[in-house]
Amino acid sequence: MSYTSSLIVQRDTRAWQLQVWVSFGIAVFLCAVGLAWLPGSQLEQAFMVMGYVFCLSAAFVLAKFVRDNESATRRSAGDTPLWKLVVWGGFAVAMGLTGWGLLGMEINVTYKAFLGVSWLYLITTAFTLAKMLRDRHEADLAEARLQGRREATAATAANAAGAATSGNNAN
Repeated sequence: MSYTSSLIVQRDTRAWQLQVWVSFGIAVFLCAVGLAWLPGSQLEQAFMVMGYVFCLSAAFVLAKFVRDNESATRRSAGDTPLWKLVVWGGFAVAMGLTGWGLLGMEINVTYKAFLGVSWLYLITTAFTLAKMLRDRHEADLAEARLQGRREATAATAANAAGAATSGNNAN
């Protein structure tokens, strides 16, 4: 038995994947409900919606950046220092401005707490979702590489057997 045929690609369970998607969906739903009934001016509402969307996209970009740099470290490559500043700075600015806007709004403290907790829940579930999706992608790539190696090994064995058979027939 060859080494490649005994390898198993680690994958997340369906239960975990379902939990991650459901958790992210709940976070999005809670944020949407909180923002839909947000008291205040339309400008404040628009600011908060933009802040939440900015934070969400910055979380996905940061998750990808960190994961890419981790794999790049193994290859002695990586992103430029300026890109690192843009990614981390963008995430910090998104979180900071959204937090500042939330704290500065003149709304009920309980409502602020609801918005704050749902916002942080959204960010944590976004990181978890990004990790799960990246893990799935890497597992797919690993399986494709293994399948390619298996096919190459089988083709080499078939060619060797064919050459041996034709060599025996020549004698």
